[in-house]
Amino acid sequence: MRPIAVASTTLSTVAYDADRQLLQLVFRDRTAYRYFDVPAEVYEALMHAQSKGVYFNSSIRGRFAHVRIEMFLLS
Repeated sequence: MRPIAVASTTLSTVAYDADRQLLQLVFRDRTAYRYFDVPAEVYEALMHAQSKGVYFNSSIRGRFAHVRIEMFLLS
């Protein structure tokens, strides 16, 4: 997964692995999470959302299994 820096007051970087449907988000506060079984459509919508924070809160948070990861585990 290659992290992409995004213009957002909430998110810092977004990475997605389509084969594994794995979404990785790094927030501005430097916390990082991996979300599982995220369809490509959700990733695409996030990347095109006018407000990534609003999209995250309405369409990702609480809807997908996830784990918090340490920054040194990012790859």
